[in-house]
Amino acid sequence: MSDRPASLAIVTGASSGIGFELAKRCAENGFDLLIAADEPEIHAAADELRTLGVKVEAVEADLASMEGVEELYAATRKRRVDALLANAGRGLGKGFLDQDFAEARRVVDTNITGTLYLIQKVGRDMRARGSGRILITGSIAGFIPGTYQAVYNATKAFLDSFSFALRHEIRDHGVTVTCLMPGATETEFFERADMLDTKVGQAKKDDPAEVARIGFEAMMRGDGDVVSGWKNKLQSAIASVTPAAVLAEQHKRMAKPGSGER
Repeated sequence: MSDRPASLAIVTGASSGIGFELAKRCAENGFDLLIAADEPEIHAAADELRTLGVKVEAVEADLASMEGVEELYAATRKRRVDALLANAGRGLGKGFLDQDFAEARRVVDTNITGTLYLIQKVGRDMRARGSGRILITGSIAGFIPGTYQAVYNATKAFLDSFSFALRHEIRDHGVTVTCLMPGATETEFFERADMLDTKVGQAKKDDPAEVARIGFEAMMRGDGDVVSGWKNKLQSAIASVTPAAVLAEQHKRMAKPGSGER
């Protein structure tokens, strides 16, 4: 038996939804886990993941802040991180001018600032040793102007773009970067974003376990990007040739407050 420790994966936003399912995929494939979220449910998630026979440490930290990211990074105790699955994200519905700016900024700080800071800290270690895998959860929402979800969609457009650029910056250093781009998924996202009264909030959504499977396998192959599900593949292909004004109007019909009420 080898004395070499198991590979370690960091998974953020792992208390539920896609993040939890990504962590589960990692555990099923022999990764020890360092999981994080900004809510106490992360500890219950850790207990469940330990039943899969791997070591799991949970960090409850605010990943929208640099201090929270530093707390998570410190929890590695300088152990080698073989995979970083940067999945933490936050949404926000309604019109931008009607949103509380502190909440809008928190979307930006969670989805972009904290995510980039963690990727830079872990990515530098990976580059220095010449190996590692990074999975960034973007979204097909990044292809579409997000009327009534403007800040969220813009953050995902940033992440989609950033992931491609980073991949090409470090691809000769033994580190892969994969962007997972799901569509609407059956998670707590729409409830937390106060979008349950919208058409998209009430529509049938993708299974987070299947989305995670697709993303994990793409990361392990070292793919540059993957759109989960054929409907999302079709939607992203159509979005690439559709005028932005048309996409914005289509999104308005799906995300406008009250649009899902009968």
